[in-house]
Amino acid sequence: MGITISAGVRQNLTALQNITSSMSTTQNRLATGKKVNSALDNANSFFTASSLNSRADDLSTLLDDQTQAIETLKAADEGITGIKKLVEAAKAKANQAMQSSSSTDRASFASEYNDLLGQIEDMAKDSDYKGKNLLGGDSLKVVFNEKSGSDQSFLTITGVDLTDTSSGLSLSDAGSGDWASGTTGDTNIQGALDKLNTALGTLRTKAASFGTSTTVVQNRQTFTKNMINTLQEGADSLTNADLNEEGAKLLALQTQQSLASNAMSMAVSSDQNVLRLF
Repeated sequence: MGITISAGVRQNLTALQNITSSMSTTQNRLATGKKVNSALDNANSFFTASSLNSRADDLSTLLDDQTQAIETLKAADEGITGIKKLVEAAKAKANQAMQSSSSTDRASFASEYNDLLGQIEDMAKDSDYKGKNLLGGDSLKVVFNEKSGSDQSFLTITGVDLTDTSSGLSLSDAGSGDWASGTTGDTNIQGALDKLNTALGTLRTKAASFGTSTTVVQNRQTFTKNMINTLQEGADSLTNADLNEEGAKLLALQTQQSLASNAMSMAVSSDQNVLRLF
């Protein structure tokens, strides 16, 4: 046999159930900090926020790659800075040889000059970062957005091969007797000086190119960081709960629950008073 309850008790029971359900929702929002935790809460907001967060994650991965690209450029720049100093040192040796009339001294300067060219090649080989060497002829592609095909935004940085001074900087070793005293020796030394000056110009031009590329990547890195923040803020605005509002709502619901419980008690008491008449 079913249990029959009065209309007043039923109304109060329904009110308590609704309040309890609202309290559960509010408490969940306070616990998670989100007003939309699943598609059931708000399908449009949930899927839009998921799309924004997914793009933010993709850009975060690209941001890491951009950071590594900047480090690769810095390694190349450090290498060029060191190589320029070695070229200046080689130029000094050639000038010393030009000012000397001793074939023995010139031969010694030529030997030191050749050693410096070898050091240039070694420094170029050691200027790699995580296996990528812009002074070893490698190129670097830096991707700026998450798209593909013709919509992809990127920068290709072309390296230069300085691991062989004869091809990269057009500098060649001084052969035995090339810098000997006399007109021929003077001509050969002057030729070396001219090539060294050209090599310095090449290095400065490449350093400027790498500097420009670094500036571009750094600017895009800043843009990417700001874009990630914008996407995340947009997603949060769709799903995050106002904790102040939810806290106030919980307090109000607790008050309503207390009042509804009292009303329920009064309704039951009223029914019991009616039964006592019988």
